Amino acid sequence: YDSIIPKEAASVAEILKQSGYSTGAFGKWHLAPLWEQTLAGPFDRWPTGLGFERFYGILNAEASQWEPPMFDQTTPVMPYEGRDDYHMTEDIADKAISWMRVQKASQPEKPFFTYIATGAMHCPHHVGPEWIEKFKGQFDQGWDVLRREIYERQLALGVIPAGTKLTERPDEVPSWDEYPDRYKPVASRLMEVFAGFLAHTDAQIGRVLDAVEAMGEADNTLFMYITGDNGASGEGTLHGAWSAPSFQNGRPEDPEWLLEHMDDFGSADCENHYNYPWAWALDSPFQWMKQVASHFGGTRNAMAVSWPKGITDAGGLRTQFHHVVDIAPTIYEACGITQPSSVNGIEQMEVHGTSMAYTFDDADVADRHETQYFEMMGNRGVYHQGWMASCFHGRPPWIRWQGMPFDGEQERWELYDLRTDFSQAVDVAAQYPEKLAELMEVFDREARRNSVYPMRDPGSGSQIVAPVPSSLGDLTKMTYTSAHARMPEFSVVNVKNTSWRMTAVVEVGEAAQGVIACQGGNMAGWSLYLSEVGVPTFHYNWFGHQHTSVAAPTALTAGRHEIDMLFAYDGGFAAGGDVALSVDGALVAEGHVPNTVPVIFSMSGETFDVGVDTGAPVGPYPHQFEFTGRIVGVTIERLGERPESVLQAMRDGQIRASIASQ
Repeated sequence: YDSIIPKEAASVAEILKQSGYSTGAFGKWHLAPLWEQTLAGPFDRWPTGLGFERFYGILNAEASQWEPPMFDQTTPVMPYEGRDDYHMTEDIADKAISWMRVQKASQPEKPFFTYIATGAMHCPHHVGPEWIEKFKGQFDQGWDVLRREIYERQLALGVIPAGTKLTERPDEVPSWDEYPDRYKPVASRLMEVFAGFLAHTDAQIGRVLDAVEAMGEADNTLFMYITGDNGASGEGTLHGAWSAPSFQNGRPEDPEWLLEHMDDFGSADCENHYNYPWAWALDSPFQWMKQVASHFGGTRNAMAVSWPKGITDAGGLRTQFHHVVDIAPTIYEACGITQPSSVNGIEQMEVHGTSMAYTFDDADVADRHETQYFEMMGNRGVYHQGWMASCFHGRPPWIRWQGMPFDGEQERWELYDLRTDFSQAVDVAAQYPEKLAELMEVFDREARRNSVYPMRDPGSGSQIVAPVPSSLGDLTKMTYTSAHARMPEFSVVNVKNTSWRMTAVVEVGEAAQGVIACQGGNMAGWSLYLSEVGVPTFHYNWFGHQHTSVAAPTALTAGRHEIDMLFAYDGGFAAGGDVALSVDGALVAEGHVPNTVPVIFSMSGETFDVGVDTGAPVGPYPHQFEFTGRIVGVTIERLGERPESVLQAMRDGQIRASIASQ
């Protein structure tokens, strides 16, 4: 709940490393607290601080597949620079394969542990048109039909029990027939992109498996493949999204915009996400979707396990109840490792998990994982010995700025007998009130044991009991230099929803150009730069939809100059403001920014940079657009105090954006 992995819970990588394994992590991490993601560290909760000898990937929740903020160990890198054939999933597969080959050639007797977490299938859905076109027209039937098609395939394959019911569509999810015909082509295209992205991802994982086989290690490699995003994501709003920061900031886009920009889907020009009814369809046959942890639609994922030397029932199915916390104990048992009681001199906490190895040889063996609690954003449930009690808190995932009271009238505990009702289709709470009461007591016990209380619901203000720390404290003013690049958003003075000033001192020659300072990327942010003809310009990018530039009438002359940008905020939350641009003390240009980004410029790892624009460019200039002069310093100062109501809205929004982007 506080994003801090304690030393008392040593990672599986740390324990395997100390047991003689080489360890490598590739792709998405998203396990380091926001305030520890700066280039100054601390690096304790980066992969290299948690047992991985090799790390190559992203730290953040999501990333552009075309221009991701990659790290090699703890050093930022831009592998996409100068390439038009780059894709992050391909890159991490390449790096994982290379590392395994080097490891096996260098230390052939030493086993390896490889952790690969792709950015797929998380938003933004980015993939080349050759993959998207494979699925053209395949989703024109809509989400209701797709959901039933998936359900029927699941039954035919045996991955859900015979007799499983297909749960009903919630009232909050419109049918395909109810959805406007004008926007159906947009919805279909968003799913075509998603499907192409998934097919591309599977192909890259296939390359990894082929490489392990070519190394001669396939028979004795335990391969565990978990697919899913906690349940398909319903954050994309009714009409989907062109700009992910728009819905992450609680600002849904006009569907006309999406219709006009359909050709951008999948490309670096947008951060697209599908309509939330597709998430409901993809979570067939269960209720709900990601975030709704009370129901299996929000938690249950497909998993495949291969180990030719240790599993003889190739292609077999297993139905025992298990949870992601069971992965580590399974690995330990397969490797013959006893979980140590002390790691690096620190006594370890209780292991929350049950090895699944007992199921490898016996498809019908009784479950050993008997109890499991679930909770997210107030949605809560508990599994216990074949029964499931579920309480949907009341706020669907696509509504981002609404708080709900705990134990309010919108809450109702449901009960399901999973022994005969795999999909949670029949609520039997009225038939078995004693069983429901028993499970509610089990939830309370497990919640206390796992530090769930006090539960928090961002939007109601209740999260204030555990505010997110900041590495900046109360800092309102800081001077940055060209040493400051790839700085995470939360490590820079926050100037949202307030007036602020930026003063840059530069030394230039003739025809100077380039970015002086910027924050964010092509979907949202701001930039102060000299244009290609040397004109001082301030640019504000509102979700990629609205671009405002305030530029001086003439270029800078050679020499030392002070450029000052004063932003006078209109007041309130997400409002606009007046821009006054001065050079050497003289006002040279004025303008008005109609709207500003209230919470976060990017969940995709776009950063604050001085002297360059890493990632996707904020303004109308080339990639990187390095400054050709010398930057003495850029001082950013937040002016005035925000009202408590605005601060509360910002806190709520930051937690919502973070949790919803898992």
